[in-house]
Amino acid sequence: MPSSDNVFFNKLRKKIINRTSLRGGASICICLVAWEIGRALKLPLLAAMPAPSEIFGVLLGLLVNPGFWKNWVASYQRVLTGFLAAQVIGIPLALAMAVSRVFYGLTFSTFEMVRPIPPLAWVPISIIFWPTTETSIAFVIFLGAFFTVVINVLGGARNVDVRYARTAISLGSRPHDIFFKIVLPATLPSIFTGMAVGMGITWEVVVAAEMIAGKSGLGYLTWSSYVGGNYPQIVVGMMSIGIAGYLSSYAIRTIGRLSMPWLRIF
Repeated sequence: MPSSDNVFFNKLRKKIINRTSLRGGASICICLVAWEIGRALKLPLLAAMPAPSEIFGVLLGLLVNPGFWKNWVASYQRVLTGFLAAQVIGIPLALAMAVSRVFYGLTFSTFEMVRPIPPLAWVPISIIFWPTTETSIAFVIFLGAFFTVVINVLGGARNVDVRYARTAISLGSRPHDIFFKIVLPATLPSIFTGMAVGMGITWEVVVAAEMIAGKSGLGYLTWSSYVGGNYPQIVVGMMSIGIAGYLSSYAIRTIGRLSMPWLRIF
């Protein structure tokens, strides 16, 4: 019988090394090679950009620099703070709006008036309103994820087939059971979709907020590299933001798959 450790590592290997991951790795390698050749031939657009070999050299230097990882930690702390606050407030608010017509009528109009305002438009007000730079950045990140998750959860909850609820009522179910056994499970896909989309927006917002008001983080690293004329480091900062956003969204999708086992067949 194979040991549990061997079974675990075999499953991990199959998840990491498969056709999808190999195709993704191949596409990245092809893009890098084409980029390097285009830079050497001074093709349009690529001639002004640093070559991947230059970027790789700068990356190696940053990997052993503690300040680089401090910027990663700073951005992740800000993103998680604002994102989690948006979920804690946004998901219950959206579910309450979905199940209560009175609450929906009282809140949705105000919500829709505020929602089109870009999160970055709140930066000046947040700097004035909140006592510290960190709380103002977290507030802007909160707004970036809040409206997205509310709209997704509200749409998912209101699209639950009403026949399920009527059947449950006819069988004697209480409102409490209908919510937790019908409405909430049916809304979970929309919840995790809103979380994944909101996470992407939070990384966009945190970068812009750090450029405007921050003194650390991946966005600040990218902006300070631009000001200092270190163009390879700009690309490293952009790559770091992309990797951080991918890892965050991947974690949300993984949690979603574990929370919704009935969807794994798809």
